[in-house]
Amino acid sequence: MRNVKQMAARRIRHLASSAPAGAARRAAGQATAALAALTVKRTLDLLLGSALLLLTAPALAVAAACLTVRSPRGPGGVVRRETRVGLGGRLFELRSLATRRCRFDLLSRLPHVVRGELSMVGPPPLTPDEAALLGAAASRWRHTVRPGLTGLAQVRARSRMPWDEPALLDAHYTEHHGAGLDLAILAQSVRIPLRTGLSALRLPGKARLSDTDHRLPGYSVAE
Repeated sequence: MRNVKQMAARRIRHLASSAPAGAARRAAGQATAALAALTVKRTLDLLLGSALLLLTAPALAVAAACLTVRSPRGPGGVVRRETRVGLGGRLFELRSLATRRCRFDLLSRLPHVVRGELSMVGPPPLTPDEAALLGAAASRWRHTVRPGLTGLAQVRARSRMPWDEPALLDAHYTEHHGAGLDLAILAQSVRIPLRTGLSALRLPGKARLSDTDHRLPGYSVAE
């Protein structure tokens, strides 16, 4: 009986001593996985952000030149400067072209993606006042990811599902973000404007109503 008690006591001491080590190993594994996910996400941001910036730089330059000609305030009037909250709660100055035509305002933010202040996908960048209204709990989880050019809430904006609230979608993205989800959101972000633009075009060969009077001479409604 004494031997059984001694063995049980040794087992309890072993478990007590190994529990912190096991918790530490689990925490280390989670931290390693989170770091790997952030590294993949940052690599994706650098590759896509740099490629898109090179492709859209000529169009952005033309748009900036047109805005400069139209703006009476000089070259500084074409760029909108706003203070936003970024990763870790750090403040940065968000610069974008002062136009939404062809989404030039979003494309002009690509330098922020390359510098690491924004991500291609993430919650929208909030102003300090907007972040303060969310409260401490919401601010903590938003500070764990970079704000993005587009996000889950933006691509689901057309949905009328009751659970598709922007705050809930941003929280869901923060918990489950990864390269696969980012690519799916980016594909949807491209698909929505294309679908909207194509639906606005009229297919050739379709009959169209017009205000022109095509009635033959002498036509009467009474006939």
